[in-house]
Amino acid sequence: MPGSRTGRPPVQRAVRGPAAPRASRDNPVRRLHTRLQRAWDRPLTAYYLILGGSLLIIVLGLVMVYSASQITALQMSLPGSFFFRKQFLAACIGGVLLFVASRMPVKLHRALAYPILAGAVFLMALVQVPGIGMSVNGNQNWISLGGSFQIQPSEFGKLALVLWGADLMARKQEKRLLTQWKHMLVPLVPVSFLLLGLIMLGGDMGTAIILTAILFGLLWLAGAPTRLFAGVLSIAGVLGVILIKTSPNRMARLACIGATEPKTGVADCWQAVHGIYALASGGLFGSGLGASVEKWGQLPEAHTDFIFAVTGEELGLAGTLSVLALFAALGYAGIRVAGRTEDPFVRYAAGGVTTWITAQAVINIGAVLGLLPIAGVPLPLFSYGGSALLPTMFAIGLLIAFARDEPAARAALARRQPRFGRKRGAGSPAGPRRWNTMRRRASVARSSGER
Repeated sequence: MPGSRTGRPPVQRAVRGPAAPRASRDNPVRRLHTRLQRAWDRPLTAYYLILGGSLLIIVLGLVMVYSASQITALQMSLPGSFFFRKQFLAACIGGVLLFVASRMPVKLHRALAYPILAGAVFLMALVQVPGIGMSVNGNQNWISLGGSFQIQPSEFGKLALVLWGADLMARKQEKRLLTQWKHMLVPLVPVSFLLLGLIMLGGDMGTAIILTAILFGLLWLAGAPTRLFAGVLSIAGVLGVILIKTSPNRMARLACIGATEPKTGVADCWQAVHGIYALASGGLFGSGLGASVEKWGQLPEAHTDFIFAVTGEELGLAGTLSVLALFAALGYAGIRVAGRTEDPFVRYAAGGVTTWITAQAVINIGAVLGLLPIAGVPLPLFSYGGSALLPTMFAIGLLIAFARDEPAARAALARRQPRFGRKRGAGSPAGPRRWNTMRRRASVARSSGER
């Protein structure tokens, strides 16, 4: 073997195989997917999705209410910002309710279930008293509070059913009674039918559909067997068919599904068709904020039930997809909270609120798109209406409280140092504060069991 210049034998290097691909450097798509998955699995993801998504929906809804209601207010000889100011006031009050609900412990939420249910039943019965209840658009579901302020008690019935039903099913699960079908149905189904009966006395079938969806959501979360679930669904379906067949107005709404031109006769489909016109004229990015044409008297209820159509006309496909994405994120976060908790009340309540908001959004948007009959329900957190906004914001506060109450989320929130109210010692300003913080971190980490 020939030697080298130094007289030493040459060093034989090992033959290396082909280099393994580095996913972190050579595959940016996989690297991005990994980062998104890590961010998605963080303990506070649901908390931020619920808080940020709901606030964005409320703010965008205020903007669209102001844009969509100006012409209606001027036609009624009112200031152009009349409906916006009322909605803004309701949003401020709802913000207080949201904050209070998000800071309340779970035990206090359970304690409020029966008082809220009793108050909702009393107000819904008070609606049917002559001289107290008011009729709006053919539905006797309102109570006047003086001046231009009104309240719709059936909206608070949704919150009452969620809280009371969650507390009832949680107590029965703790006693292991949900394995018997009679304990699963009684008294949940009779009380739900009582609320539905009070609502249907006023003729508001849209709100009755939402309450039925909440009932089915609670039964599904409780693990109702297929036969029991199908039985309750069949009874509700038969009652729904009877109520639709006996009302020409509801039959006319059913006939307007998929309509593209106004019809003559009972089913004129004017509102449904002009909602499609508004969406079709929006294009990709819309005609511009405030530049809607349909809100100039062509589209009825432009700032309430059909505000999504005005959003599509002024903000285009991009605006409507953004609203859908926000509701999808809110629904995912609610399902995540319900699926990761070990508290039965939190699971039932979070599932009930998620079912409520998701079902109402689907029914409203489906009606605007012409895929479902017009049920007369507002878009949650978005449409004009303080009676609908207040209980919905309180329900969002419930979800935020439940998201904060997860063990991993509590540990992540406890690791944050408060920015205000720091206590300083006499010798070392940061000494006592740092010791208290570390002790709190250690105790929270041991109690939560998270690494």
